[in-house]
Amino acid sequence: MRKARRLLLTGLGGMALGAVSLSSFARPAAAHELLVVGTRFEGIYERRDNGEFAGMGVELLRLCARRHDYRLRFEIYPWRRAQELINNGTADVLVGPYKSAARQRTMRFSTQPFFRDEVAFYVRADRMPVWEGDYGLLQGRRIVTLNGWTYGPAFTRAQAQLTISVANSVESGLKMLAIGHVEMFATNRRDTDPVVAALGMQDKVMALAPLIDVQDAYFAYPLAPRQRDLPLQMDQLLAELKKNGELQRLARRFGVTAP
Repeated sequence: MRKARRLLLTGLGGMALGAVSLSSFARPAAAHELLVVGTRFEGIYERRDNGEFAGMGVELLRLCARRHDYRLRFEIYPWRRAQELINNGTADVLVGPYKSAARQRTMRFSTQPFFRDEVAFYVRADRMPVWEGDYGLLQGRRIVTLNGWTYGPAFTRAQAQLTISVANSVESGLKMLAIGHVEMFATNRRDTDPVVAALGMQDKVMALAPLIDVQDAYFAYPLAPRQRDLPLQMDQLLAELKKNGELQRLARRFGVTAP
């Protein structure tokens, strides 16, 4: 009797272990976390007062995460530091870089851009230097650029002959311009016009024509991404959204220009 009982308990124990094993195999795999980095870009990548992230880039990444079971962690850094985190493979996604030959050597860009910027020189309204697209006319002019930004191939070729200082934010660049520390500020209109309004500078500074450049902006990844499927997954999503018109609708919602 005791032997039969031991056999019964052993059998039940084996059944229980088998049930645990089957249950463990049935559990869904944990979602892969993506570290998303960028700096504050108006309408693209912003952290609200309550700590929540918002913007067109954030919404696109959330769509991709829901479709492919990723978990997102958003962080904001100075722009140059955010790029370094992609270059060394610490982060998984960089939001909103313009493409350049130098950057393509250190990071992988999405095939499809997701917004477009107008890049311009801002000047004081009472001191307007001549600008007709000829960088030769700007030699000796004091120009401020933004740390880690790229301004297109023509500006890059002329840069060595220009007198350039660097600011770490749009607000700093505008203030340097307003007090006369520099004569021209190279920046994009999407990020800059809201700051001009917030600082009450509408009558003090203005953007010059012609533009420095028109730049498309992308998502970027490490050259050897930890999530190897992610670049292709995002490319497929962007192509689909552009084809069905949702990319354009999303751009209008956030007040930016779709490519």
